[in-house]
Amino acid sequence: MGSVNSIESMALLDGPGVRCAVFLNGCKLRCKYCHNPEMWNMLDDNMSKEDLVKKIKRFEPYFKKNGGVTFSGGEALLQKEFVIEVSKELKKDNIHICLDTAGVGIPPYEELLSYVDLILLDIKHTDKDKYKKLTGMDIKYVEEFIKVLNKLNKKVWIRQVIIPGYNDNIEYINSLNTYIKKINNIEKIEFLPYHSMAKGKYDSLGIDYVLKDLPDMDKKKCDKLYKEFIKIYKGE
Repeated sequence: MGSVNSIESMALLDGPGVRCAVFLNGCKLRCKYCHNPEMWNMLDDNMSKEDLVKKIKRFEPYFKKNGGVTFSGGEALLQKEFVIEVSKELKKDNIHICLDTAGVGIPPYEELLSYVDLILLDIKHTDKDKYKKLTGMDIKYVEEFIKVLNKLNKKVWIRQVIIPGYNDNIEYINSLNTYIKKINNIEKIEFLPYHSMAKGKYDSLGIDYVLKDLPDMDKKKCDKLYKEFIKIYKGE
């Protein structure tokens, strides 16, 4: 059994192609800009392996060549046994599996990652002190996860949320370029502009949203930073 928050049947932003995104409850991080605070806590198990596999396989005709399932959250690494058992069944049909993760779960990760085709790795910050201030956790845990990714030679997409006043500057993207050099097999890098759409969730949950006065990230500035980053990344 697993604790599933929601399932998005036709997800287009959670990996390649058309995907079924499974959002799992539980997360150790408390990112200041988190847009899924309702998934922080590990709730009661509410779905069996068999039921989730059936739901995912209903959408298999839409996956075509490059679609599949993405396990997200929350943090899917906190329910690794459940994800392993579901993934075993999906691989019988050769379904492509993505893991959208911040890399902070319960090690060891080797068995789970043996079923994963692609990692969507969320980079929170490159500086250990600022990482802890932003997430409440030590950066060493994600760096331990990165070592496992490299050992298993896993394909990786990097995802970086760009937040006004936090990392929307040339100094940060230079540090990001240096930081991700430790990660092998990077196929794609995405910059995601911060948005404040989660304010209503925090209000309904009675949680103080510490960034409530922060404006959304300007998309044009985000695009400009991304172009500058790619130049640095490619050494142009």
